[in-house]
Amino acid sequence: MARIEPLPIKHWPHEMRAAMAAMMPPTQRHPQPLTENRPKAMNTLGTFAHHPDLAHAFFSFNGHILMGTTLTERQRELLILRVATLRKSSYEWVQHVFMGRDAGLDDEEIGRIAWGPDAPYWTPLEAALLRAADELVGDGAITEDTWQTLAADLDTRQLLDVIFTVGAYETLAWMFRSFDLELDAELRPKP
Repeated sequence: MARIEPLPIKHWPHEMRAAMAAMMPPTQRHPQPLTENRPKAMNTLGTFAHHPDLAHAFFSFNGHILMGTTLTERQRELLILRVATLRKSSYEWVQHVFMGRDAGLDDEEIGRIAWGPDAPYWTPLEAALLRAADELVGDGAITEDTWQTLAADLDTRQLLDVIFTVGAYETLAWMFRSFDLELDAELRPKP
């Protein structure tokens, strides 16, 4: 049971409507994540409903990460799934397995994310993205070798998006684990 129960949608304050709308970035480079036959993250949203002002601010940021990022959707999901692995955030992992598949990752690749940047078959850039997540979560900075590999393929805006994607999902993992947020009903294994 979560430390603080997510609010059911019928109890959300009216300010949550504006908070949800804030998720649409001013510059949309990627489509909205698919919702049909996908988890709805209602426990996440219901937790944010306790603090609509924070939800509005974070959703603006997260909307950029999801739909406005200069990274490809595949690159974004590599980073997010690696953070979920490093932070042992099953909630984040399960939500983003669906998004990773939608971004073109197959199940074998998703499994390899848990093994990290030294797993076989990653391109040099993909390995560097995974390593950057490891370094940011572990030491709070990307090392020179990893930076050089990233900078050979990514421009300054993309490098910023790497750092802020890891930071956004590290923060969410902190929330999920600190609140002991349960998987949404549609994600729980059937008895």
